[in-house]
Amino acid sequence: MKIGEAVVRLLESYGVDHVFGIPGTHSIELYRALSDSSITHILPRHEQGAGFMADGYARVTGRPGVCFVITGPGVTNILTPLGQAFSDSVPLLVISPVNDPLPDASDAISANSTELIPRQLNHGRLHEIGDQSAVSRELTAFSETAADAEHLYQLIKRAFLVFESERPRPVHISIPLSILQSDLIEPPWQQGATWIADVADASVFDAATQALVAAQRPVILAGGGCRHFGELVVALAEKIPAPVVTTVAGRGAIQGTHPLCAGSQLATANAQELLK
Repeated sequence: MKIGEAVVRLLESYGVDHVFGIPGTHSIELYRALSDSSITHILPRHEQGAGFMADGYARVTGRPGVCFVITGPGVTNILTPLGQAFSDSVPLLVISPVNDPLPDASDAISANSTELIPRQLNHGRLHEIGDQSAVSRELTAFSETAADAEHLYQLIKRAFLVFESERPRPVHISIPLSILQSDLIEPPWQQGATWIADVADASVFDAATQALVAAQRPVILAGGGCRHFGELVVALAEKIPAPVVTTVAGRGAIQGTHPLCAGSQLATANAQELLK
């Protein structure tokens, strides 16, 4: 089994049923495995479209949107939807190949290193880019380059743990071509342990209730995490009672015509004064 197939099988085990992307010379092993999987591939005309499709898929289904893009221009083309997903806390997984460091480079990484591939510019290789992980790092929960097969496996498991247990922002994983095209000697990869949320005991809720009852000027600030729980937000606001300010991502948690709705433009002077 090639590493490309192992990646696809691992994604299947996590319940991935759609992948958005455009095949290219460097991503052949990923696409070879896709053709023999249960995953449906959606082909856009541009990687930016792939990113926005995956973003929409994630918002509707609640599951991470997954994209396969090519090295270099595929990564730079998907940066705009990555930035949108980062801003709106949408789980996206972008997987891309990347050129290996040249064998004679004095600063090339060792086989067991987890450091980033160093800049290798001006060698004329197809879709050459310097530090590819750095390109997307500011727009993701993390962006890393796999140093070997085991590291790649751990990065994918880490991505899904982020989607489950942290603020669900995008993740970008780069796979050097030598790794992507190599054989997996170990047993097939399996889904990692899922995150189980701790449930607070009754005393925590009692303390929160008492704090709300005792508050003199309570205000509810509803963010994107409240989008699917609008009825609960409104019920809480009416029970306290308290005005509700929503962020742009939380807009819709309470109707704009509701007497307790204080707007969704967090940066306005009125909203800031109310929160103060």
